[in-house]
Amino acid sequence: MKKNVTDTDIERFKASFDSDSRNLLALNAVTQNGIADVALSRKEVDRINFTFSNVIDSPEAANQENSGRCWLFSGLSLLCFEAMKNLNLKTFELSEVYQMFWDKLEKANYFLENIIGTSSEPLDSRLVQALLSDPLSDGGQWNMFVNLVEKYGVVPKSQMPETSSSSNSDAMNTLLVSKLREYAKELRDRHTRGSSPDELRAFKYTFLEEFYRMLAIHLGKPPVLFSWEWRDKDKVFHRDGDLTPCEFYRKYVGLDLNDMGSLINAPMKDKPYNRIYTVQYLGNVIDGHPVTYLNVDAETLKKAAVEMILDNHAVWFGCDVGRMLQTEKGAMDLNIYDYKTVYGTDFTLDKAGRLEYRDSEMTHAMLLTGVDLDEHGKPGKWRVENSWGTDIGEKGYMYMMDEWFDQYVFEIIVSKKYLSEELLAVLTTRPVVLPPWDPFGSLAG
Repeated sequence: MKKNVTDTDIERFKASFDSDSRNLLALNAVTQNGIADVALSRKEVDRINFTFSNVIDSPEAANQENSGRCWLFSGLSLLCFEAMKNLNLKTFELSEVYQMFWDKLEKANYFLENIIGTSSEPLDSRLVQALLSDPLSDGGQWNMFVNLVEKYGVVPKSQMPETSSSSNSDAMNTLLVSKLREYAKELRDRHTRGSSPDELRAFKYTFLEEFYRMLAIHLGKPPVLFSWEWRDKDKVFHRDGDLTPCEFYRKYVGLDLNDMGSLINAPMKDKPYNRIYTVQYLGNVIDGHPVTYLNVDAETLKKAAVEMILDNHAVWFGCDVGRMLQTEKGAMDLNIYDYKTVYGTDFTLDKAGRLEYRDSEMTHAMLLTGVDLDEHGKPGKWRVENSWGTDIGEKGYMYMMDEWFDQYVFEIIVSKKYLSEELLAVLTTRPVVLPPWDPFGSLAG
C-alpha cells in the first residue's frame, strides 16, 4: 500500500472540491473576510441577551492588557467582592502588579530548586527539557494564587499601579527567562564540577538577588507598609495605616482561602472521578500549597457553581476560552459559528478526546457572577466577568451557554461547604501524581 500523496490523489481532491459550487463560494468568502466573520451565525447573534435570573453585584471589569495574568485578575476580583462589603465601596480593585512581582520571584526560586533537584538528570531528558521549556509563564493556577495571598497579602491598586512591563509582559519575560536558563546552566555546571546541594543553593540566592533587581526595574518595588485612604459610597472619608499587605488582607478581605477547593471535570480514561490529582513540578512557592484537583462529573461541578452563586458568591473558573468564542459580543456559545456549513464537515472530538489528543486544555481563568435558571432550576446560560476590559460583551461581562460549560469548562473553585460528605472525605486522600506534560499541567493566562 502506498504511503505518499500522488498526483492522482491531488487530482481527485481537486475534482471533489470543484464538484460542489458551495466550496467556491466558501473560498471566495473566507479568503476575503476570514473564517470567523463568514461562519458567524446570525441566528445566534439575534438571540444574544445579558439577562439572568440570578446576578451578583459586580465591580467594573478590569483589563489584563497584553499579559497572561487572568488567574491573578480573577482571583483578586473574587477578593474584591469581600473588600467592597467591608470598605462599603461600590467598586474596588486590588493591585495585580503586586501579586505579579511576588509570583515571578517565587517562580524563579521554584524553578531553580527544581534544577538543583534534577541536576543529576541528563540535560536532554524529557523532564529537564520540560522544566526549561517555560520556567516563568505569566499564567498560574488557583493554589498558586492562594500561596501568594497567604505569604504576601494584597494591596489596593493605587499602592502598586500598572507599569509598561506588567501590561505588556513579553519583553520583560523574554529577558527574565533567558536569565533563568543562564542560572540553570551555571547550577548544572557547578553540580558537574562537584558542588554540593548546599553550595548550589548559596549560589541560587545570589542569582535571586539579581533577579529581584531586574523585577523591581520592570514592575517597581512592592510596598512594605502603606496608609490607605478612601471615601465610601455614602461619601464618608476613612483613613487607616500604617498597614502591611498581610494586615490589609486580614482586616479588609478576610476570606478563608483554605476553605476553598478545586473541582475539575476531566472525563479521561486515566483520571477516574472522585479522585484527587496533582501535577509534578507545578507550583510557585516552595513549601506552599501544591496544585490539587478533585475530579468530578460535570453535573457535580455545575451544581456547586449554582449553589455558590445563589448564596451571592462569585466562582473562579478555568476554561479553554478560545473555543467557539465571539469576543466582541462576549459570546461563549457552541453554535456561534456555523463551521459545518462553511467546510462541509463536523468537528467530532468530545471533551475527553480533546484532552487526550491535546486539542484542548485550560487556557484562561474568569469569574462566574450570575446564572440564568429555568423553572426547574436548570442553568441555561452563565454570566462571566472577564479581564479583557470594558469594550467586550456588556461592559466587559460575557455570557456562556450551558452547553459551552459542559464542553470547555475544566475547573471551578468552591467553598467546601458545597461538597458532599463523600467528596470531603476524598479531599483527605493522597493525590495521584501526574507528569508535568499532562494536560492539567497547563496554566491559565
